[in-house]
Amino acid sequence: MTTGAFDRSESLSSLETTQFDVVIIGGGITGVGCALDAASRGLRTALIERDDFSSGTSSKSSKLVHGGLRYLQQGEIRLVYEALHERQRLRHNAPHLVKVLPFLIPIFSSKGVVSKKLARAMGSAMWMYDFTGGARIGKLHKRVSKEEALAHFPTLPANRLMPSYLYYDARADDSRLCITVARTAALEFGATVVNGAAVTGLRKNAAGGVCGVTVQADGRTIEVSAASVVNAAGVWADDVLSFDKPEHRRTIRPAKGIHITVPWHKVRNDIAAVIPVPGDKRSVFVVPWGDFTFIGTTDTDYDGPVDEPQCTAEDIAYLLKAINGSITTEITVDDIVGTWAGLRPLVADPEASGRTADLSRRHKVSGSISGVVTITGGKLTTYREMAADTIDEILTGVLDDDARRRASKRSRTKNLRLHGAEGYDELIAAAETTSPLGGEVVRHLADRYGSDARAVLTLAESDPDLAAPLVPGLPYLRAEAVFGVRNEMARTLDDVLSRRTRARLLGRDDSAAAARSVAELIATDLDWDAAEIDRQVAEYNRLIDEERNVPQLPEVALDVALGH
Repeated sequence: MTTGAFDRSESLSSLETTQFDVVIIGGGITGVGCALDAASRGLRTALIERDDFSSGTSSKSSKLVHGGLRYLQQGEIRLVYEALHERQRLRHNAPHLVKVLPFLIPIFSSKGVVSKKLARAMGSAMWMYDFTGGARIGKLHKRVSKEEALAHFPTLPANRLMPSYLYYDARADDSRLCITVARTAALEFGATVVNGAAVTGLRKNAAGGVCGVTVQADGRTIEVSAASVVNAAGVWADDVLSFDKPEHRRTIRPAKGIHITVPWHKVRNDIAAVIPVPGDKRSVFVVPWGDFTFIGTTDTDYDGPVDEPQCTAEDIAYLLKAINGSITTEITVDDIVGTWAGLRPLVADPEASGRTADLSRRHKVSGSISGVVTITGGKLTTYREMAADTIDEILTGVLDDDARRRASKRSRTKNLRLHGAEGYDELIAAAETTSPLGGEVVRHLADRYGSDARAVLTLAESDPDLAAPLVPGLPYLRAEAVFGVRNEMARTLDDVLSRRTRARLLGRDDSAAAARSVAELIATDLDWDAAEIDRQVAEYNRLIDEERNVPQLPEVALDVALGH
């Protein structure tokens, strides 16, 4: 095993001087998964991300590690089987990030009667989910009484609620998972990983085979040498393919999914729930997250700019209609403290008709004559399997005999523990006595950083200012911003507030109010002068204003929303 650094300047230098076996384009969960798979097999690996790790789809998911119960209805039994097996691997490999999450499926009556057909269908679906792999979590689904359902979700309408179903899946902070996989590839297997670097073209030899990529970073051009290229650019995959073949016909059909965050006391659910959407064949998730609950997702065709998809008033009305049709309290736009919109890179003919909700979530690996291997489709849960399939194709179809001799033929990631997993259980067990900051802070950090929480604690314990909240009303410490800049390649204010922490998702307007304070905190480490601080704050406020103004949302202060 070759250990390395997670340092941007070192990575940029390495790009100039190393002959790589594989260069991966894209720093979302699929790309970082490919980097870990390749590096752990012994391949000389580089990953290049234009913006920030998980800045696209991989920070804007439903934050679930699950099989996808609804995919059974579409006949995607193999997809569900694979996803449930990957869920269990992730629980083992990243116990600090992936947590069991109970789900309630409330059954509502119509005029006091539940359709026998519906009851039989739901019971059959639950058993099929268990048998397909759901039971590997250690618990079978069960039928729960109306009273038990209300104990978990007291705002459900008691007059319409009937005995319901409880099953188990898992959750994870998608951005934390993504940055952890990237750091594992670099720190433990020597991969060269860099963000803020844009691939602007492919390099080819006289025979037309790919021999590297051209990169723009920090105002300079870097010519990177590599024997193969993986295109893991997600919704931008067609743009990368056009470097290889300018006449390439687009194959990605983006589907937009949005979520809204509201104060937990408006819903009061202590477990997640799957709520039917009136007049539609879809359901939405209602998931507790500390002092908040998030609701989503939508699934609609998208033909706008892919860099910054936005929630619209129509999107939000759809979710409000769904949740308000299933609870006794009323949620309005005045309760929405955060939103996010992401694009699923579904594999389909963009000109084809039909709902995006009905398109398969299976992934596809394809290679070109020049040596570019493209991975598209898939789900957050199955990223490891997607990466293994991709690097298998690189080894068998692109690389030469020398590289094959040096590398492991089989993926080594099935049981590979991610960075921070070792020592996590011991840290949780000793949480109450580990730090003068208290057990609650230790558990919060351990569930985000694993054993690296000790490094964040050291920062916070050394300076009372760093032990203070990053954004008042949210659980993140100022020390987490410093750690993100020094250890996790955070380069911008948005990197810190949107992805290294999730302040923007949980407190849109309060994160904007704290933006200057956070920028000043990280300025020294990032060598920002006063003008750059102003620029970073202005850019973050632009993002927040657009997030609020496109769907015409009011400003919402956390202390008011949370009732503090």
